[in-house]
Amino acid sequence: MSFIRPELARAAARWREVLAALAGALAGIWLARLGGPAMFVLGGIVTLASLALAVLAWRRARFRLEVDAPGVVKVDEGRIFYMGPVTGGAVDLSELVELSILDVAGGRRCWLLRQADGHALLVPLAAAGAEMLYDQFAVLPGIENAALMSALEGDATQARRIWTRSGPVQELLTD
Repeated sequence: MSFIRPELARAAARWREVLAALAGALAGIWLARLGGPAMFVLGGIVTLASLALAVLAWRRARFRLEVDAPGVVKVDEGRIFYMGPVTGGAVDLSELVELSILDVAGGRRCWLLRQADGHALLVPLAAAGAEMLYDQFAVLPGIENAALMSALEGDATQARRIWTRSGPVQELLTD
């Protein structure tokens, strides 16, 4: 038996990284108030680093939706896999040329990932593991963070392009 309401537990789980980073910032403020210049500097560094992590965690948490779409997303060494009940597939981040957002039948919002060879993959935003895609998309060359964050908002009945690769397809990962 849990003493925490289920919806509160789900919200805390979604925002856990942000809450941990804010707790780190409070610890930094506490360190800075202990006295002395060394503790002030150490507390300031901890506070600033924690606040920077809180911003990144807030962006990532917006992509952590409640799982209500079929299928599972897995990311392994620069390759995105989607395994659904009807469709599925994989795309390489190094071969990705276009990232779009699209609402499909029933109002389900999906990522549309296109490779250089024309292969396309639809990945529901609310599939299990889809929150990992934010970190993968954030490193795409030339992507605007505002466009990536706006993917969760607005109308997408027509495919709305978030990012396209400019120039030749190149390796994102180095050995």
